[in-house]
Amino acid sequence: MPNPTVLVAEKLGEAGLALLREFSNVDCSYNLSQEELCAKISLCDALIVRSGTKVTREVFEAARSRLKVVGRAGVGIDNVDLQAATEHGCLVVNAPTANTIAAAEHGIALLTSMARNVAQADASMKAGKWQRNKYVGVSLVGKTLAVMGFGKVGSEVARRAKGLGMHVVAHDPYAPADRARAIGVELVSFDEAMSTSDFISLHMPLTPTTSKIFNDDTFGKMKKGVRIINVARGGVIDEDALVRALDNGTVAQAALDVFTKEPPAADSKLVQHPNVTVTPHLGASTMEAQEGVAIEIAEAVVGALKGELAATAVNAPMVPAEVLSELAPYVILAEKLGRLAVQLVAGGSGIKGVKIVYTSARDPDDLDTRILRAMVTKGIIEPISSVFVNLVNADYTAKQRGLRISEERIFHDGSAEIPVDSIQLHLSNVESKFASAISDSGDIRVEGRVKDGIPHLTLVGSFAVDVSLEGNLILCRQVDQPGMIGRVGNILSEQNVNISFMSVGRTAPKKQAIMAIGVDEEPEKETLKKIGDIPAIEEFVFLKL
Repeated sequence: MPNPTVLVAEKLGEAGLALLREFSNVDCSYNLSQEELCAKISLCDALIVRSGTKVTREVFEAARSRLKVVGRAGVGIDNVDLQAATEHGCLVVNAPTANTIAAAEHGIALLTSMARNVAQADASMKAGKWQRNKYVGVSLVGKTLAVMGFGKVGSEVARRAKGLGMHVVAHDPYAPADRARAIGVELVSFDEAMSTSDFISLHMPLTPTTSKIFNDDTFGKMKKGVRIINVARGGVIDEDALVRALDNGTVAQAALDVFTKEPPAADSKLVQHPNVTVTPHLGASTMEAQEGVAIEIAEAVVGALKGELAATAVNAPMVPAEVLSELAPYVILAEKLGRLAVQLVAGGSGIKGVKIVYTSARDPDDLDTRILRAMVTKGIIEPISSVFVNLVNADYTAKQRGLRISEERIFHDGSAEIPVDSIQLHLSNVESKFASAISDSGDIRVEGRVKDGIPHLTLVGSFAVDVSLEGNLILCRQVDQPGMIGRVGNILSEQNVNISFMSVGRTAPKKQAIMAIGVDEEPEKETLKKIGDIPAIEEFVFLKL
């Protein structure tokens, strides 16, 4: 196979370029127009950009499916059309950690220089003036700083502001309160942050929700004389509204490193305003950060081109096609088992521990279970939350919810051509709404296998069953006696509920049995009640798959 081609469309540190050249052919073509980029991209396997290049849907379409990865040398990815990237099967990776400290330091630099009028006083002296009385500043000690966006950069700014003696509050709908408390920061509502703060530092991404979130209405909620710092994204501020707020005294000063359009117009009222300190998007511009970002993005792009799982992926993960093809039915099985298991948990029980047991004839090095673990996590979390889970965020999402997932592999003396013989889930320390799902060890236990390419449920608790995991499922524990299948079948048919399959597993003749019934439609509550009222049925549960 020829070496892949990587197009570097904006300046990248030499250390990063050296890493790329070890693995690929590198084309450094800077300042390309959209037309020039679209013309070159069909010859490239990877593209690396900073914030100045727009990677639009037209770019992905022009790539003709050859482009495998886009690397953003930095944090923000608002210049990349993620939806188009995903639709075209292109992975997008960024470099979220290398410039964190540089951006935080620049935020603090703007904060302190604004408070003491450093830029204005410097310009005044260079113009031959000595105006001590004009540039009296304000102290930071005891003042309240609101950090809007408590991610990597925001939290580092908060740490440094605490060291300056400031009282720091933060607003971020996704930040865990314990992480904020650990550094002495109080999480507050958006409106409270606006109305109580002397300084406001912006560290939020640019999304449809945050676009121009700082507008006339928002400025109207602020304490008069507030000071604003922005080293995040220019688009989060309505710049015309900020000029009005500066003119009427609502905002005393602003210090800005980013702008809606970069570079801004030379005659920009905002840039030329006497109470505004500006820098040309220097947040990540330290020698150390530039080299760090270059290395981080080069490693991410090379790893993605090799088919490795990318820790910094921001859309769909890249998994080798042959692995996805082989594991496809097991991926479905893993998610279905997760969805089934979580529905067996009684309402008041919080899931904390999940063990996944794989039975396989393969050597552990020949079976990558990360995608299976991710799909189990997806099946467990998505039915009880609004979070979308994929391979990229599965482990993080589980950790955020206190869900401990462990894996165990049991060697099975069989054919190594079959990647997985069975997948078994154990949910520990929970109560079940279907007691028969509890195994002898006290865990909720379900097991599945793939048969002829179709996922099947093969074990519930200690009861062996064999039903396809399609549609919906009714599980009934009953006294094993003749006629039970017919009675349940009649109740469902009377309500025009179609049965797709049925299986019965029992401990011993005339003892207890579990009947598993696949149905195409969700039965009405009255229909399920009639099934539960059959004297021989001891418990039942309806499960959506």
